[in-house]
Amino acid sequence: MDSLFIGHTYIDVTIVADHIPTGDEKAVADDYAFGLGGNAVIAAFTNAILGHQTDLLTSVAKDSLSDYTLAVCEKHPVTLHPRQVGRTALSLVIPNNGQRSILRCRDTHYLDAIPQLDITGLRALHLDGHQMDAAIHYARLCRQKGIMTSLDGGSRRQDIEHLLDYIDVAVVSERFCEQFSLSPRQMVDWLSEKGVKVPAVTLGDKGLVFVEDGQFQQMSAIPLEKGKVVDSTGAGDIFHGAYVFSYLRKPEAKFAEHFKFARAASALAVQRLGTMASIPALDEVEALAALHP
Repeated sequence: MDSLFIGHTYIDVTIVADHIPTGDEKAVADDYAFGLGGNAVIAAFTNAILGHQTDLLTSVAKDSLSDYTLAVCEKHPVTLHPRQVGRTALSLVIPNNGQRSILRCRDTHYLDAIPQLDITGLRALHLDGHQMDAAIHYARLCRQKGIMTSLDGGSRRQDIEHLLDYIDVAVVSERFCEQFSLSPRQMVDWLSEKGVKVPAVTLGDKGLVFVEDGQFQQMSAIPLEKGKVVDSTGAGDIFHGAYVFSYLRKPEAKFAEHFKFARAASALAVQRLGTMASIPALDEVEALAALHP
């Protein structure tokens, strides 16, 4: 086992339409995409598609939608460790001028205990705060063994402060900052005080801020021409998966370098529709990253 990702699986249905019908009304969409979703899930597939064998501990139900999940895992270098739920979670995603609305239906009542995995050889653990019991269990275990732990802090979840006690790299959103009533600069300082080695806040098209080796740093986003942004859904998850991939490839490098690689991956992702379909190939990411050193 080289890298382990823990999260909750969604099936994402992305619909592009000029008008969303309400009441007794019908409309025809311009385009759509269908695929897997979920923060750590998309990060895991990003890591796999870029080139690393990946282990994924996630929710699986005994229904036809989970059959699709199993089929997708078989097509990629992803080893699935299922944790049973009653039914597969579903997301309806509607992109709109670089932003998106999401309507979700999910089942987070896990029907079995935390799977006990052999983490021999593990070099990186990535979490998104779903399956918090499993997240804390494996984060604590990895901290004891000196294995790099990473967190996607998209929103403030129950027990997230406890989980942060075992996190080395925490990349959180502006929304996460707002939920703690902290500015991005205050957030990276607070995370540093919590013991996080590389705290960061993503700022969308404004880039990100982070602290490494005690130094506060700012990194701009890769500029895109007007109209190039098609769908931002999953771009943050792809960012996380890409920096984990970069870390596994060059663990001795600074995270500033890993973040530069990841911002290229997310810049490519926002120009495509859907989540899984937005994950770029390694040569694409390397080429764009080379243009924006």
